[in-house]
Amino acid sequence: MKIISYNVNGIRAALKKDFITWLQQADPDVICLQETKAHKEQLDLTVFEEAGYPYTYWFSAQKKGYSSVAILAKQEPNHVEYGTGIDYMDQEGRNIRVDFDGVSIMSLYLPSGTNVDRIAHKLQYMDDFQAYINELKQTHPNLVICGDYNICHQAIDIHDPVRNKNVSGFLPEEREWIGNFMDSGFIDSFRHFNTAPDQYSWWSYRANARTNNKGWRLDYAMVATPLEDVLKRALILSEAKHSDHCPILVELAV
Repeated sequence: MKIISYNVNGIRAALKKDFITWLQQADPDVICLQETKAHKEQLDLTVFEEAGYPYTYWFSAQKKGYSSVAILAKQEPNHVEYGTGIDYMDQEGRNIRVDFDGVSIMSLYLPSGTNVDRIAHKLQYMDDFQAYINELKQTHPNLVICGDYNICHQAIDIHDPVRNKNVSGFLPEEREWIGNFMDSGFIDSFRHFNTAPDQYSWWSYRANARTNNKGWRLDYAMVATPLEDVLKRALILSEAKHSDHCPILVELAV
């Protein structure tokens, strides 16, 4: 199973940049989208069906044009779970999960900390999300949690760790949380295969950051440890340019 995760920073904008052609060429079995910034009724779903993805599931923020996640699949899942049941999370449309035989795949869009209030919100979300996943693993042990975590784990994951040490996305408490999240039973699939520096998934639109590869690795495919033996590969697909993020890929032998 080939799984791609992509913060598209607006699915309608991405569609205008030939997203469908790219999707057909990438050919994942499942693609998790974040920051779609759209409600289902604002989209022509036939373009996804014609591209080979007849099963599309959208979980959108109450506020239009904000946040929101989706999953597109070639095959129909056994079950779709919209949200977490935690009200303040679900109002912002940040989690959707599909369950197949042998694997459950979640699209996650963790909040960014754009100001003091949002940093507090992000930290609360992180703690509540960890508790939710701890419980979910009891019934769904084979989890793949893909998405934009809005956190760089280690210095290798950010172009300038010294200057950014007090910036949200690389704060000590954020880095500690994502490390603890992995320690709770998840594999950072990209780092499982690749320990090279200068590998990023997000670049600012300012100062030619992408051209100069001054980026951050904010996007992860976290794979539950029971699936370690079926991990085949994990990649950052930096050539795709529909967004300020690029897609990431994980492949499992399931």
